[in-house]
Amino acid sequence: MANFYSVLLTAITIVAGLIWLYDAKVQKPKRRARVEAEEKRLQQTLSDEAKERLAPQGSIAEFAQSVFPILFVILILRSFVYEPFRIPSASMMPTLLEGDFILVEKFSYSLRDPIWRKKLVEIDTPERGDVAVFKFPPEPSLDFIKRIVGLPGDRIIYRNKTLYIQPACVESMTQCPELEVIERNLERTDDIFFNGATPLQQFREQLGAVSHATLVDPSVGNRSKYYFQQAGTARDEWIVPEGAYFAMGDNRDNSEDSRYWGFVPEENLVGRAVFIWMSFEMDRQASSALPQWIPTGIRWQRLGGVE
Repeated sequence: MANFYSVLLTAITIVAGLIWLYDAKVQKPKRRARVEAEEKRLQQTLSDEAKERLAPQGSIAEFAQSVFPILFVILILRSFVYEPFRIPSASMMPTLLEGDFILVEKFSYSLRDPIWRKKLVEIDTPERGDVAVFKFPPEPSLDFIKRIVGLPGDRIIYRNKTLYIQPACVESMTQCPELEVIERNLERTDDIFFNGATPLQQFREQLGAVSHATLVDPSVGNRSKYYFQQAGTARDEWIVPEGAYFAMGDNRDNSEDSRYWGFVPEENLVGRAVFIWMSFEMDRQASSALPQWIPTGIRWQRLGGVE
């Protein structure tokens, strides 16, 4: 089911629309009849101001008539076109930072109703490397954002902080793909990220047609004992089932992702992150007199597409 805000927006829009419809079909004809009767009695045409005084529209109906078109447009845009999201954590650093505000393209994969999220129209499927928003499988009321690493049928291995992928073998292939190491190269950049006092290593990774940055914490050891265990595979190995995807955060040692809780069902997909439309610096000191949620600045250089 959709989150609370989607349900609330839909409910308010429906209520406003029903009030407007009732007023237009029931109350408005009564007001018109009252005006016509008075004009007939007076043998003259009343001014608009006089008509309004004689048969005023109720304040609730007037408000509903004013807000319904706006709410309807917002509902359509938010449900089927683009929806704004705020990045709340560091799991997708350096691609997305805490304080980034992004637009998610809702029609990238399918169109779904805003309440029950039933598929109305299938459009496309995720590609390896997409940055996707989805309903968190263990708790669908939460929205997660990660990078799609594994497609249905893929074999995924994450061992010694290195990613291996064996693409799915399909019937049309004369020879099945081999297990391949995902190419990555250490990058030297001016932007240095830290986990506490530990500087993180930044790599440039080639995931399919997508080149993107990842972070690795050299102080973090092997965490495979905490990984989601799929029957019939090694602790750090997974076979992506049909109708599901394997998602990982770009901040590899600071991301709660498919390695720990399993696969993303296709029906949980919300859309693809396509644009950073605002980015706030959120590094206010604890000693500041202002609340921590107030931004300290705007990172104008971050505005643009999501790679």
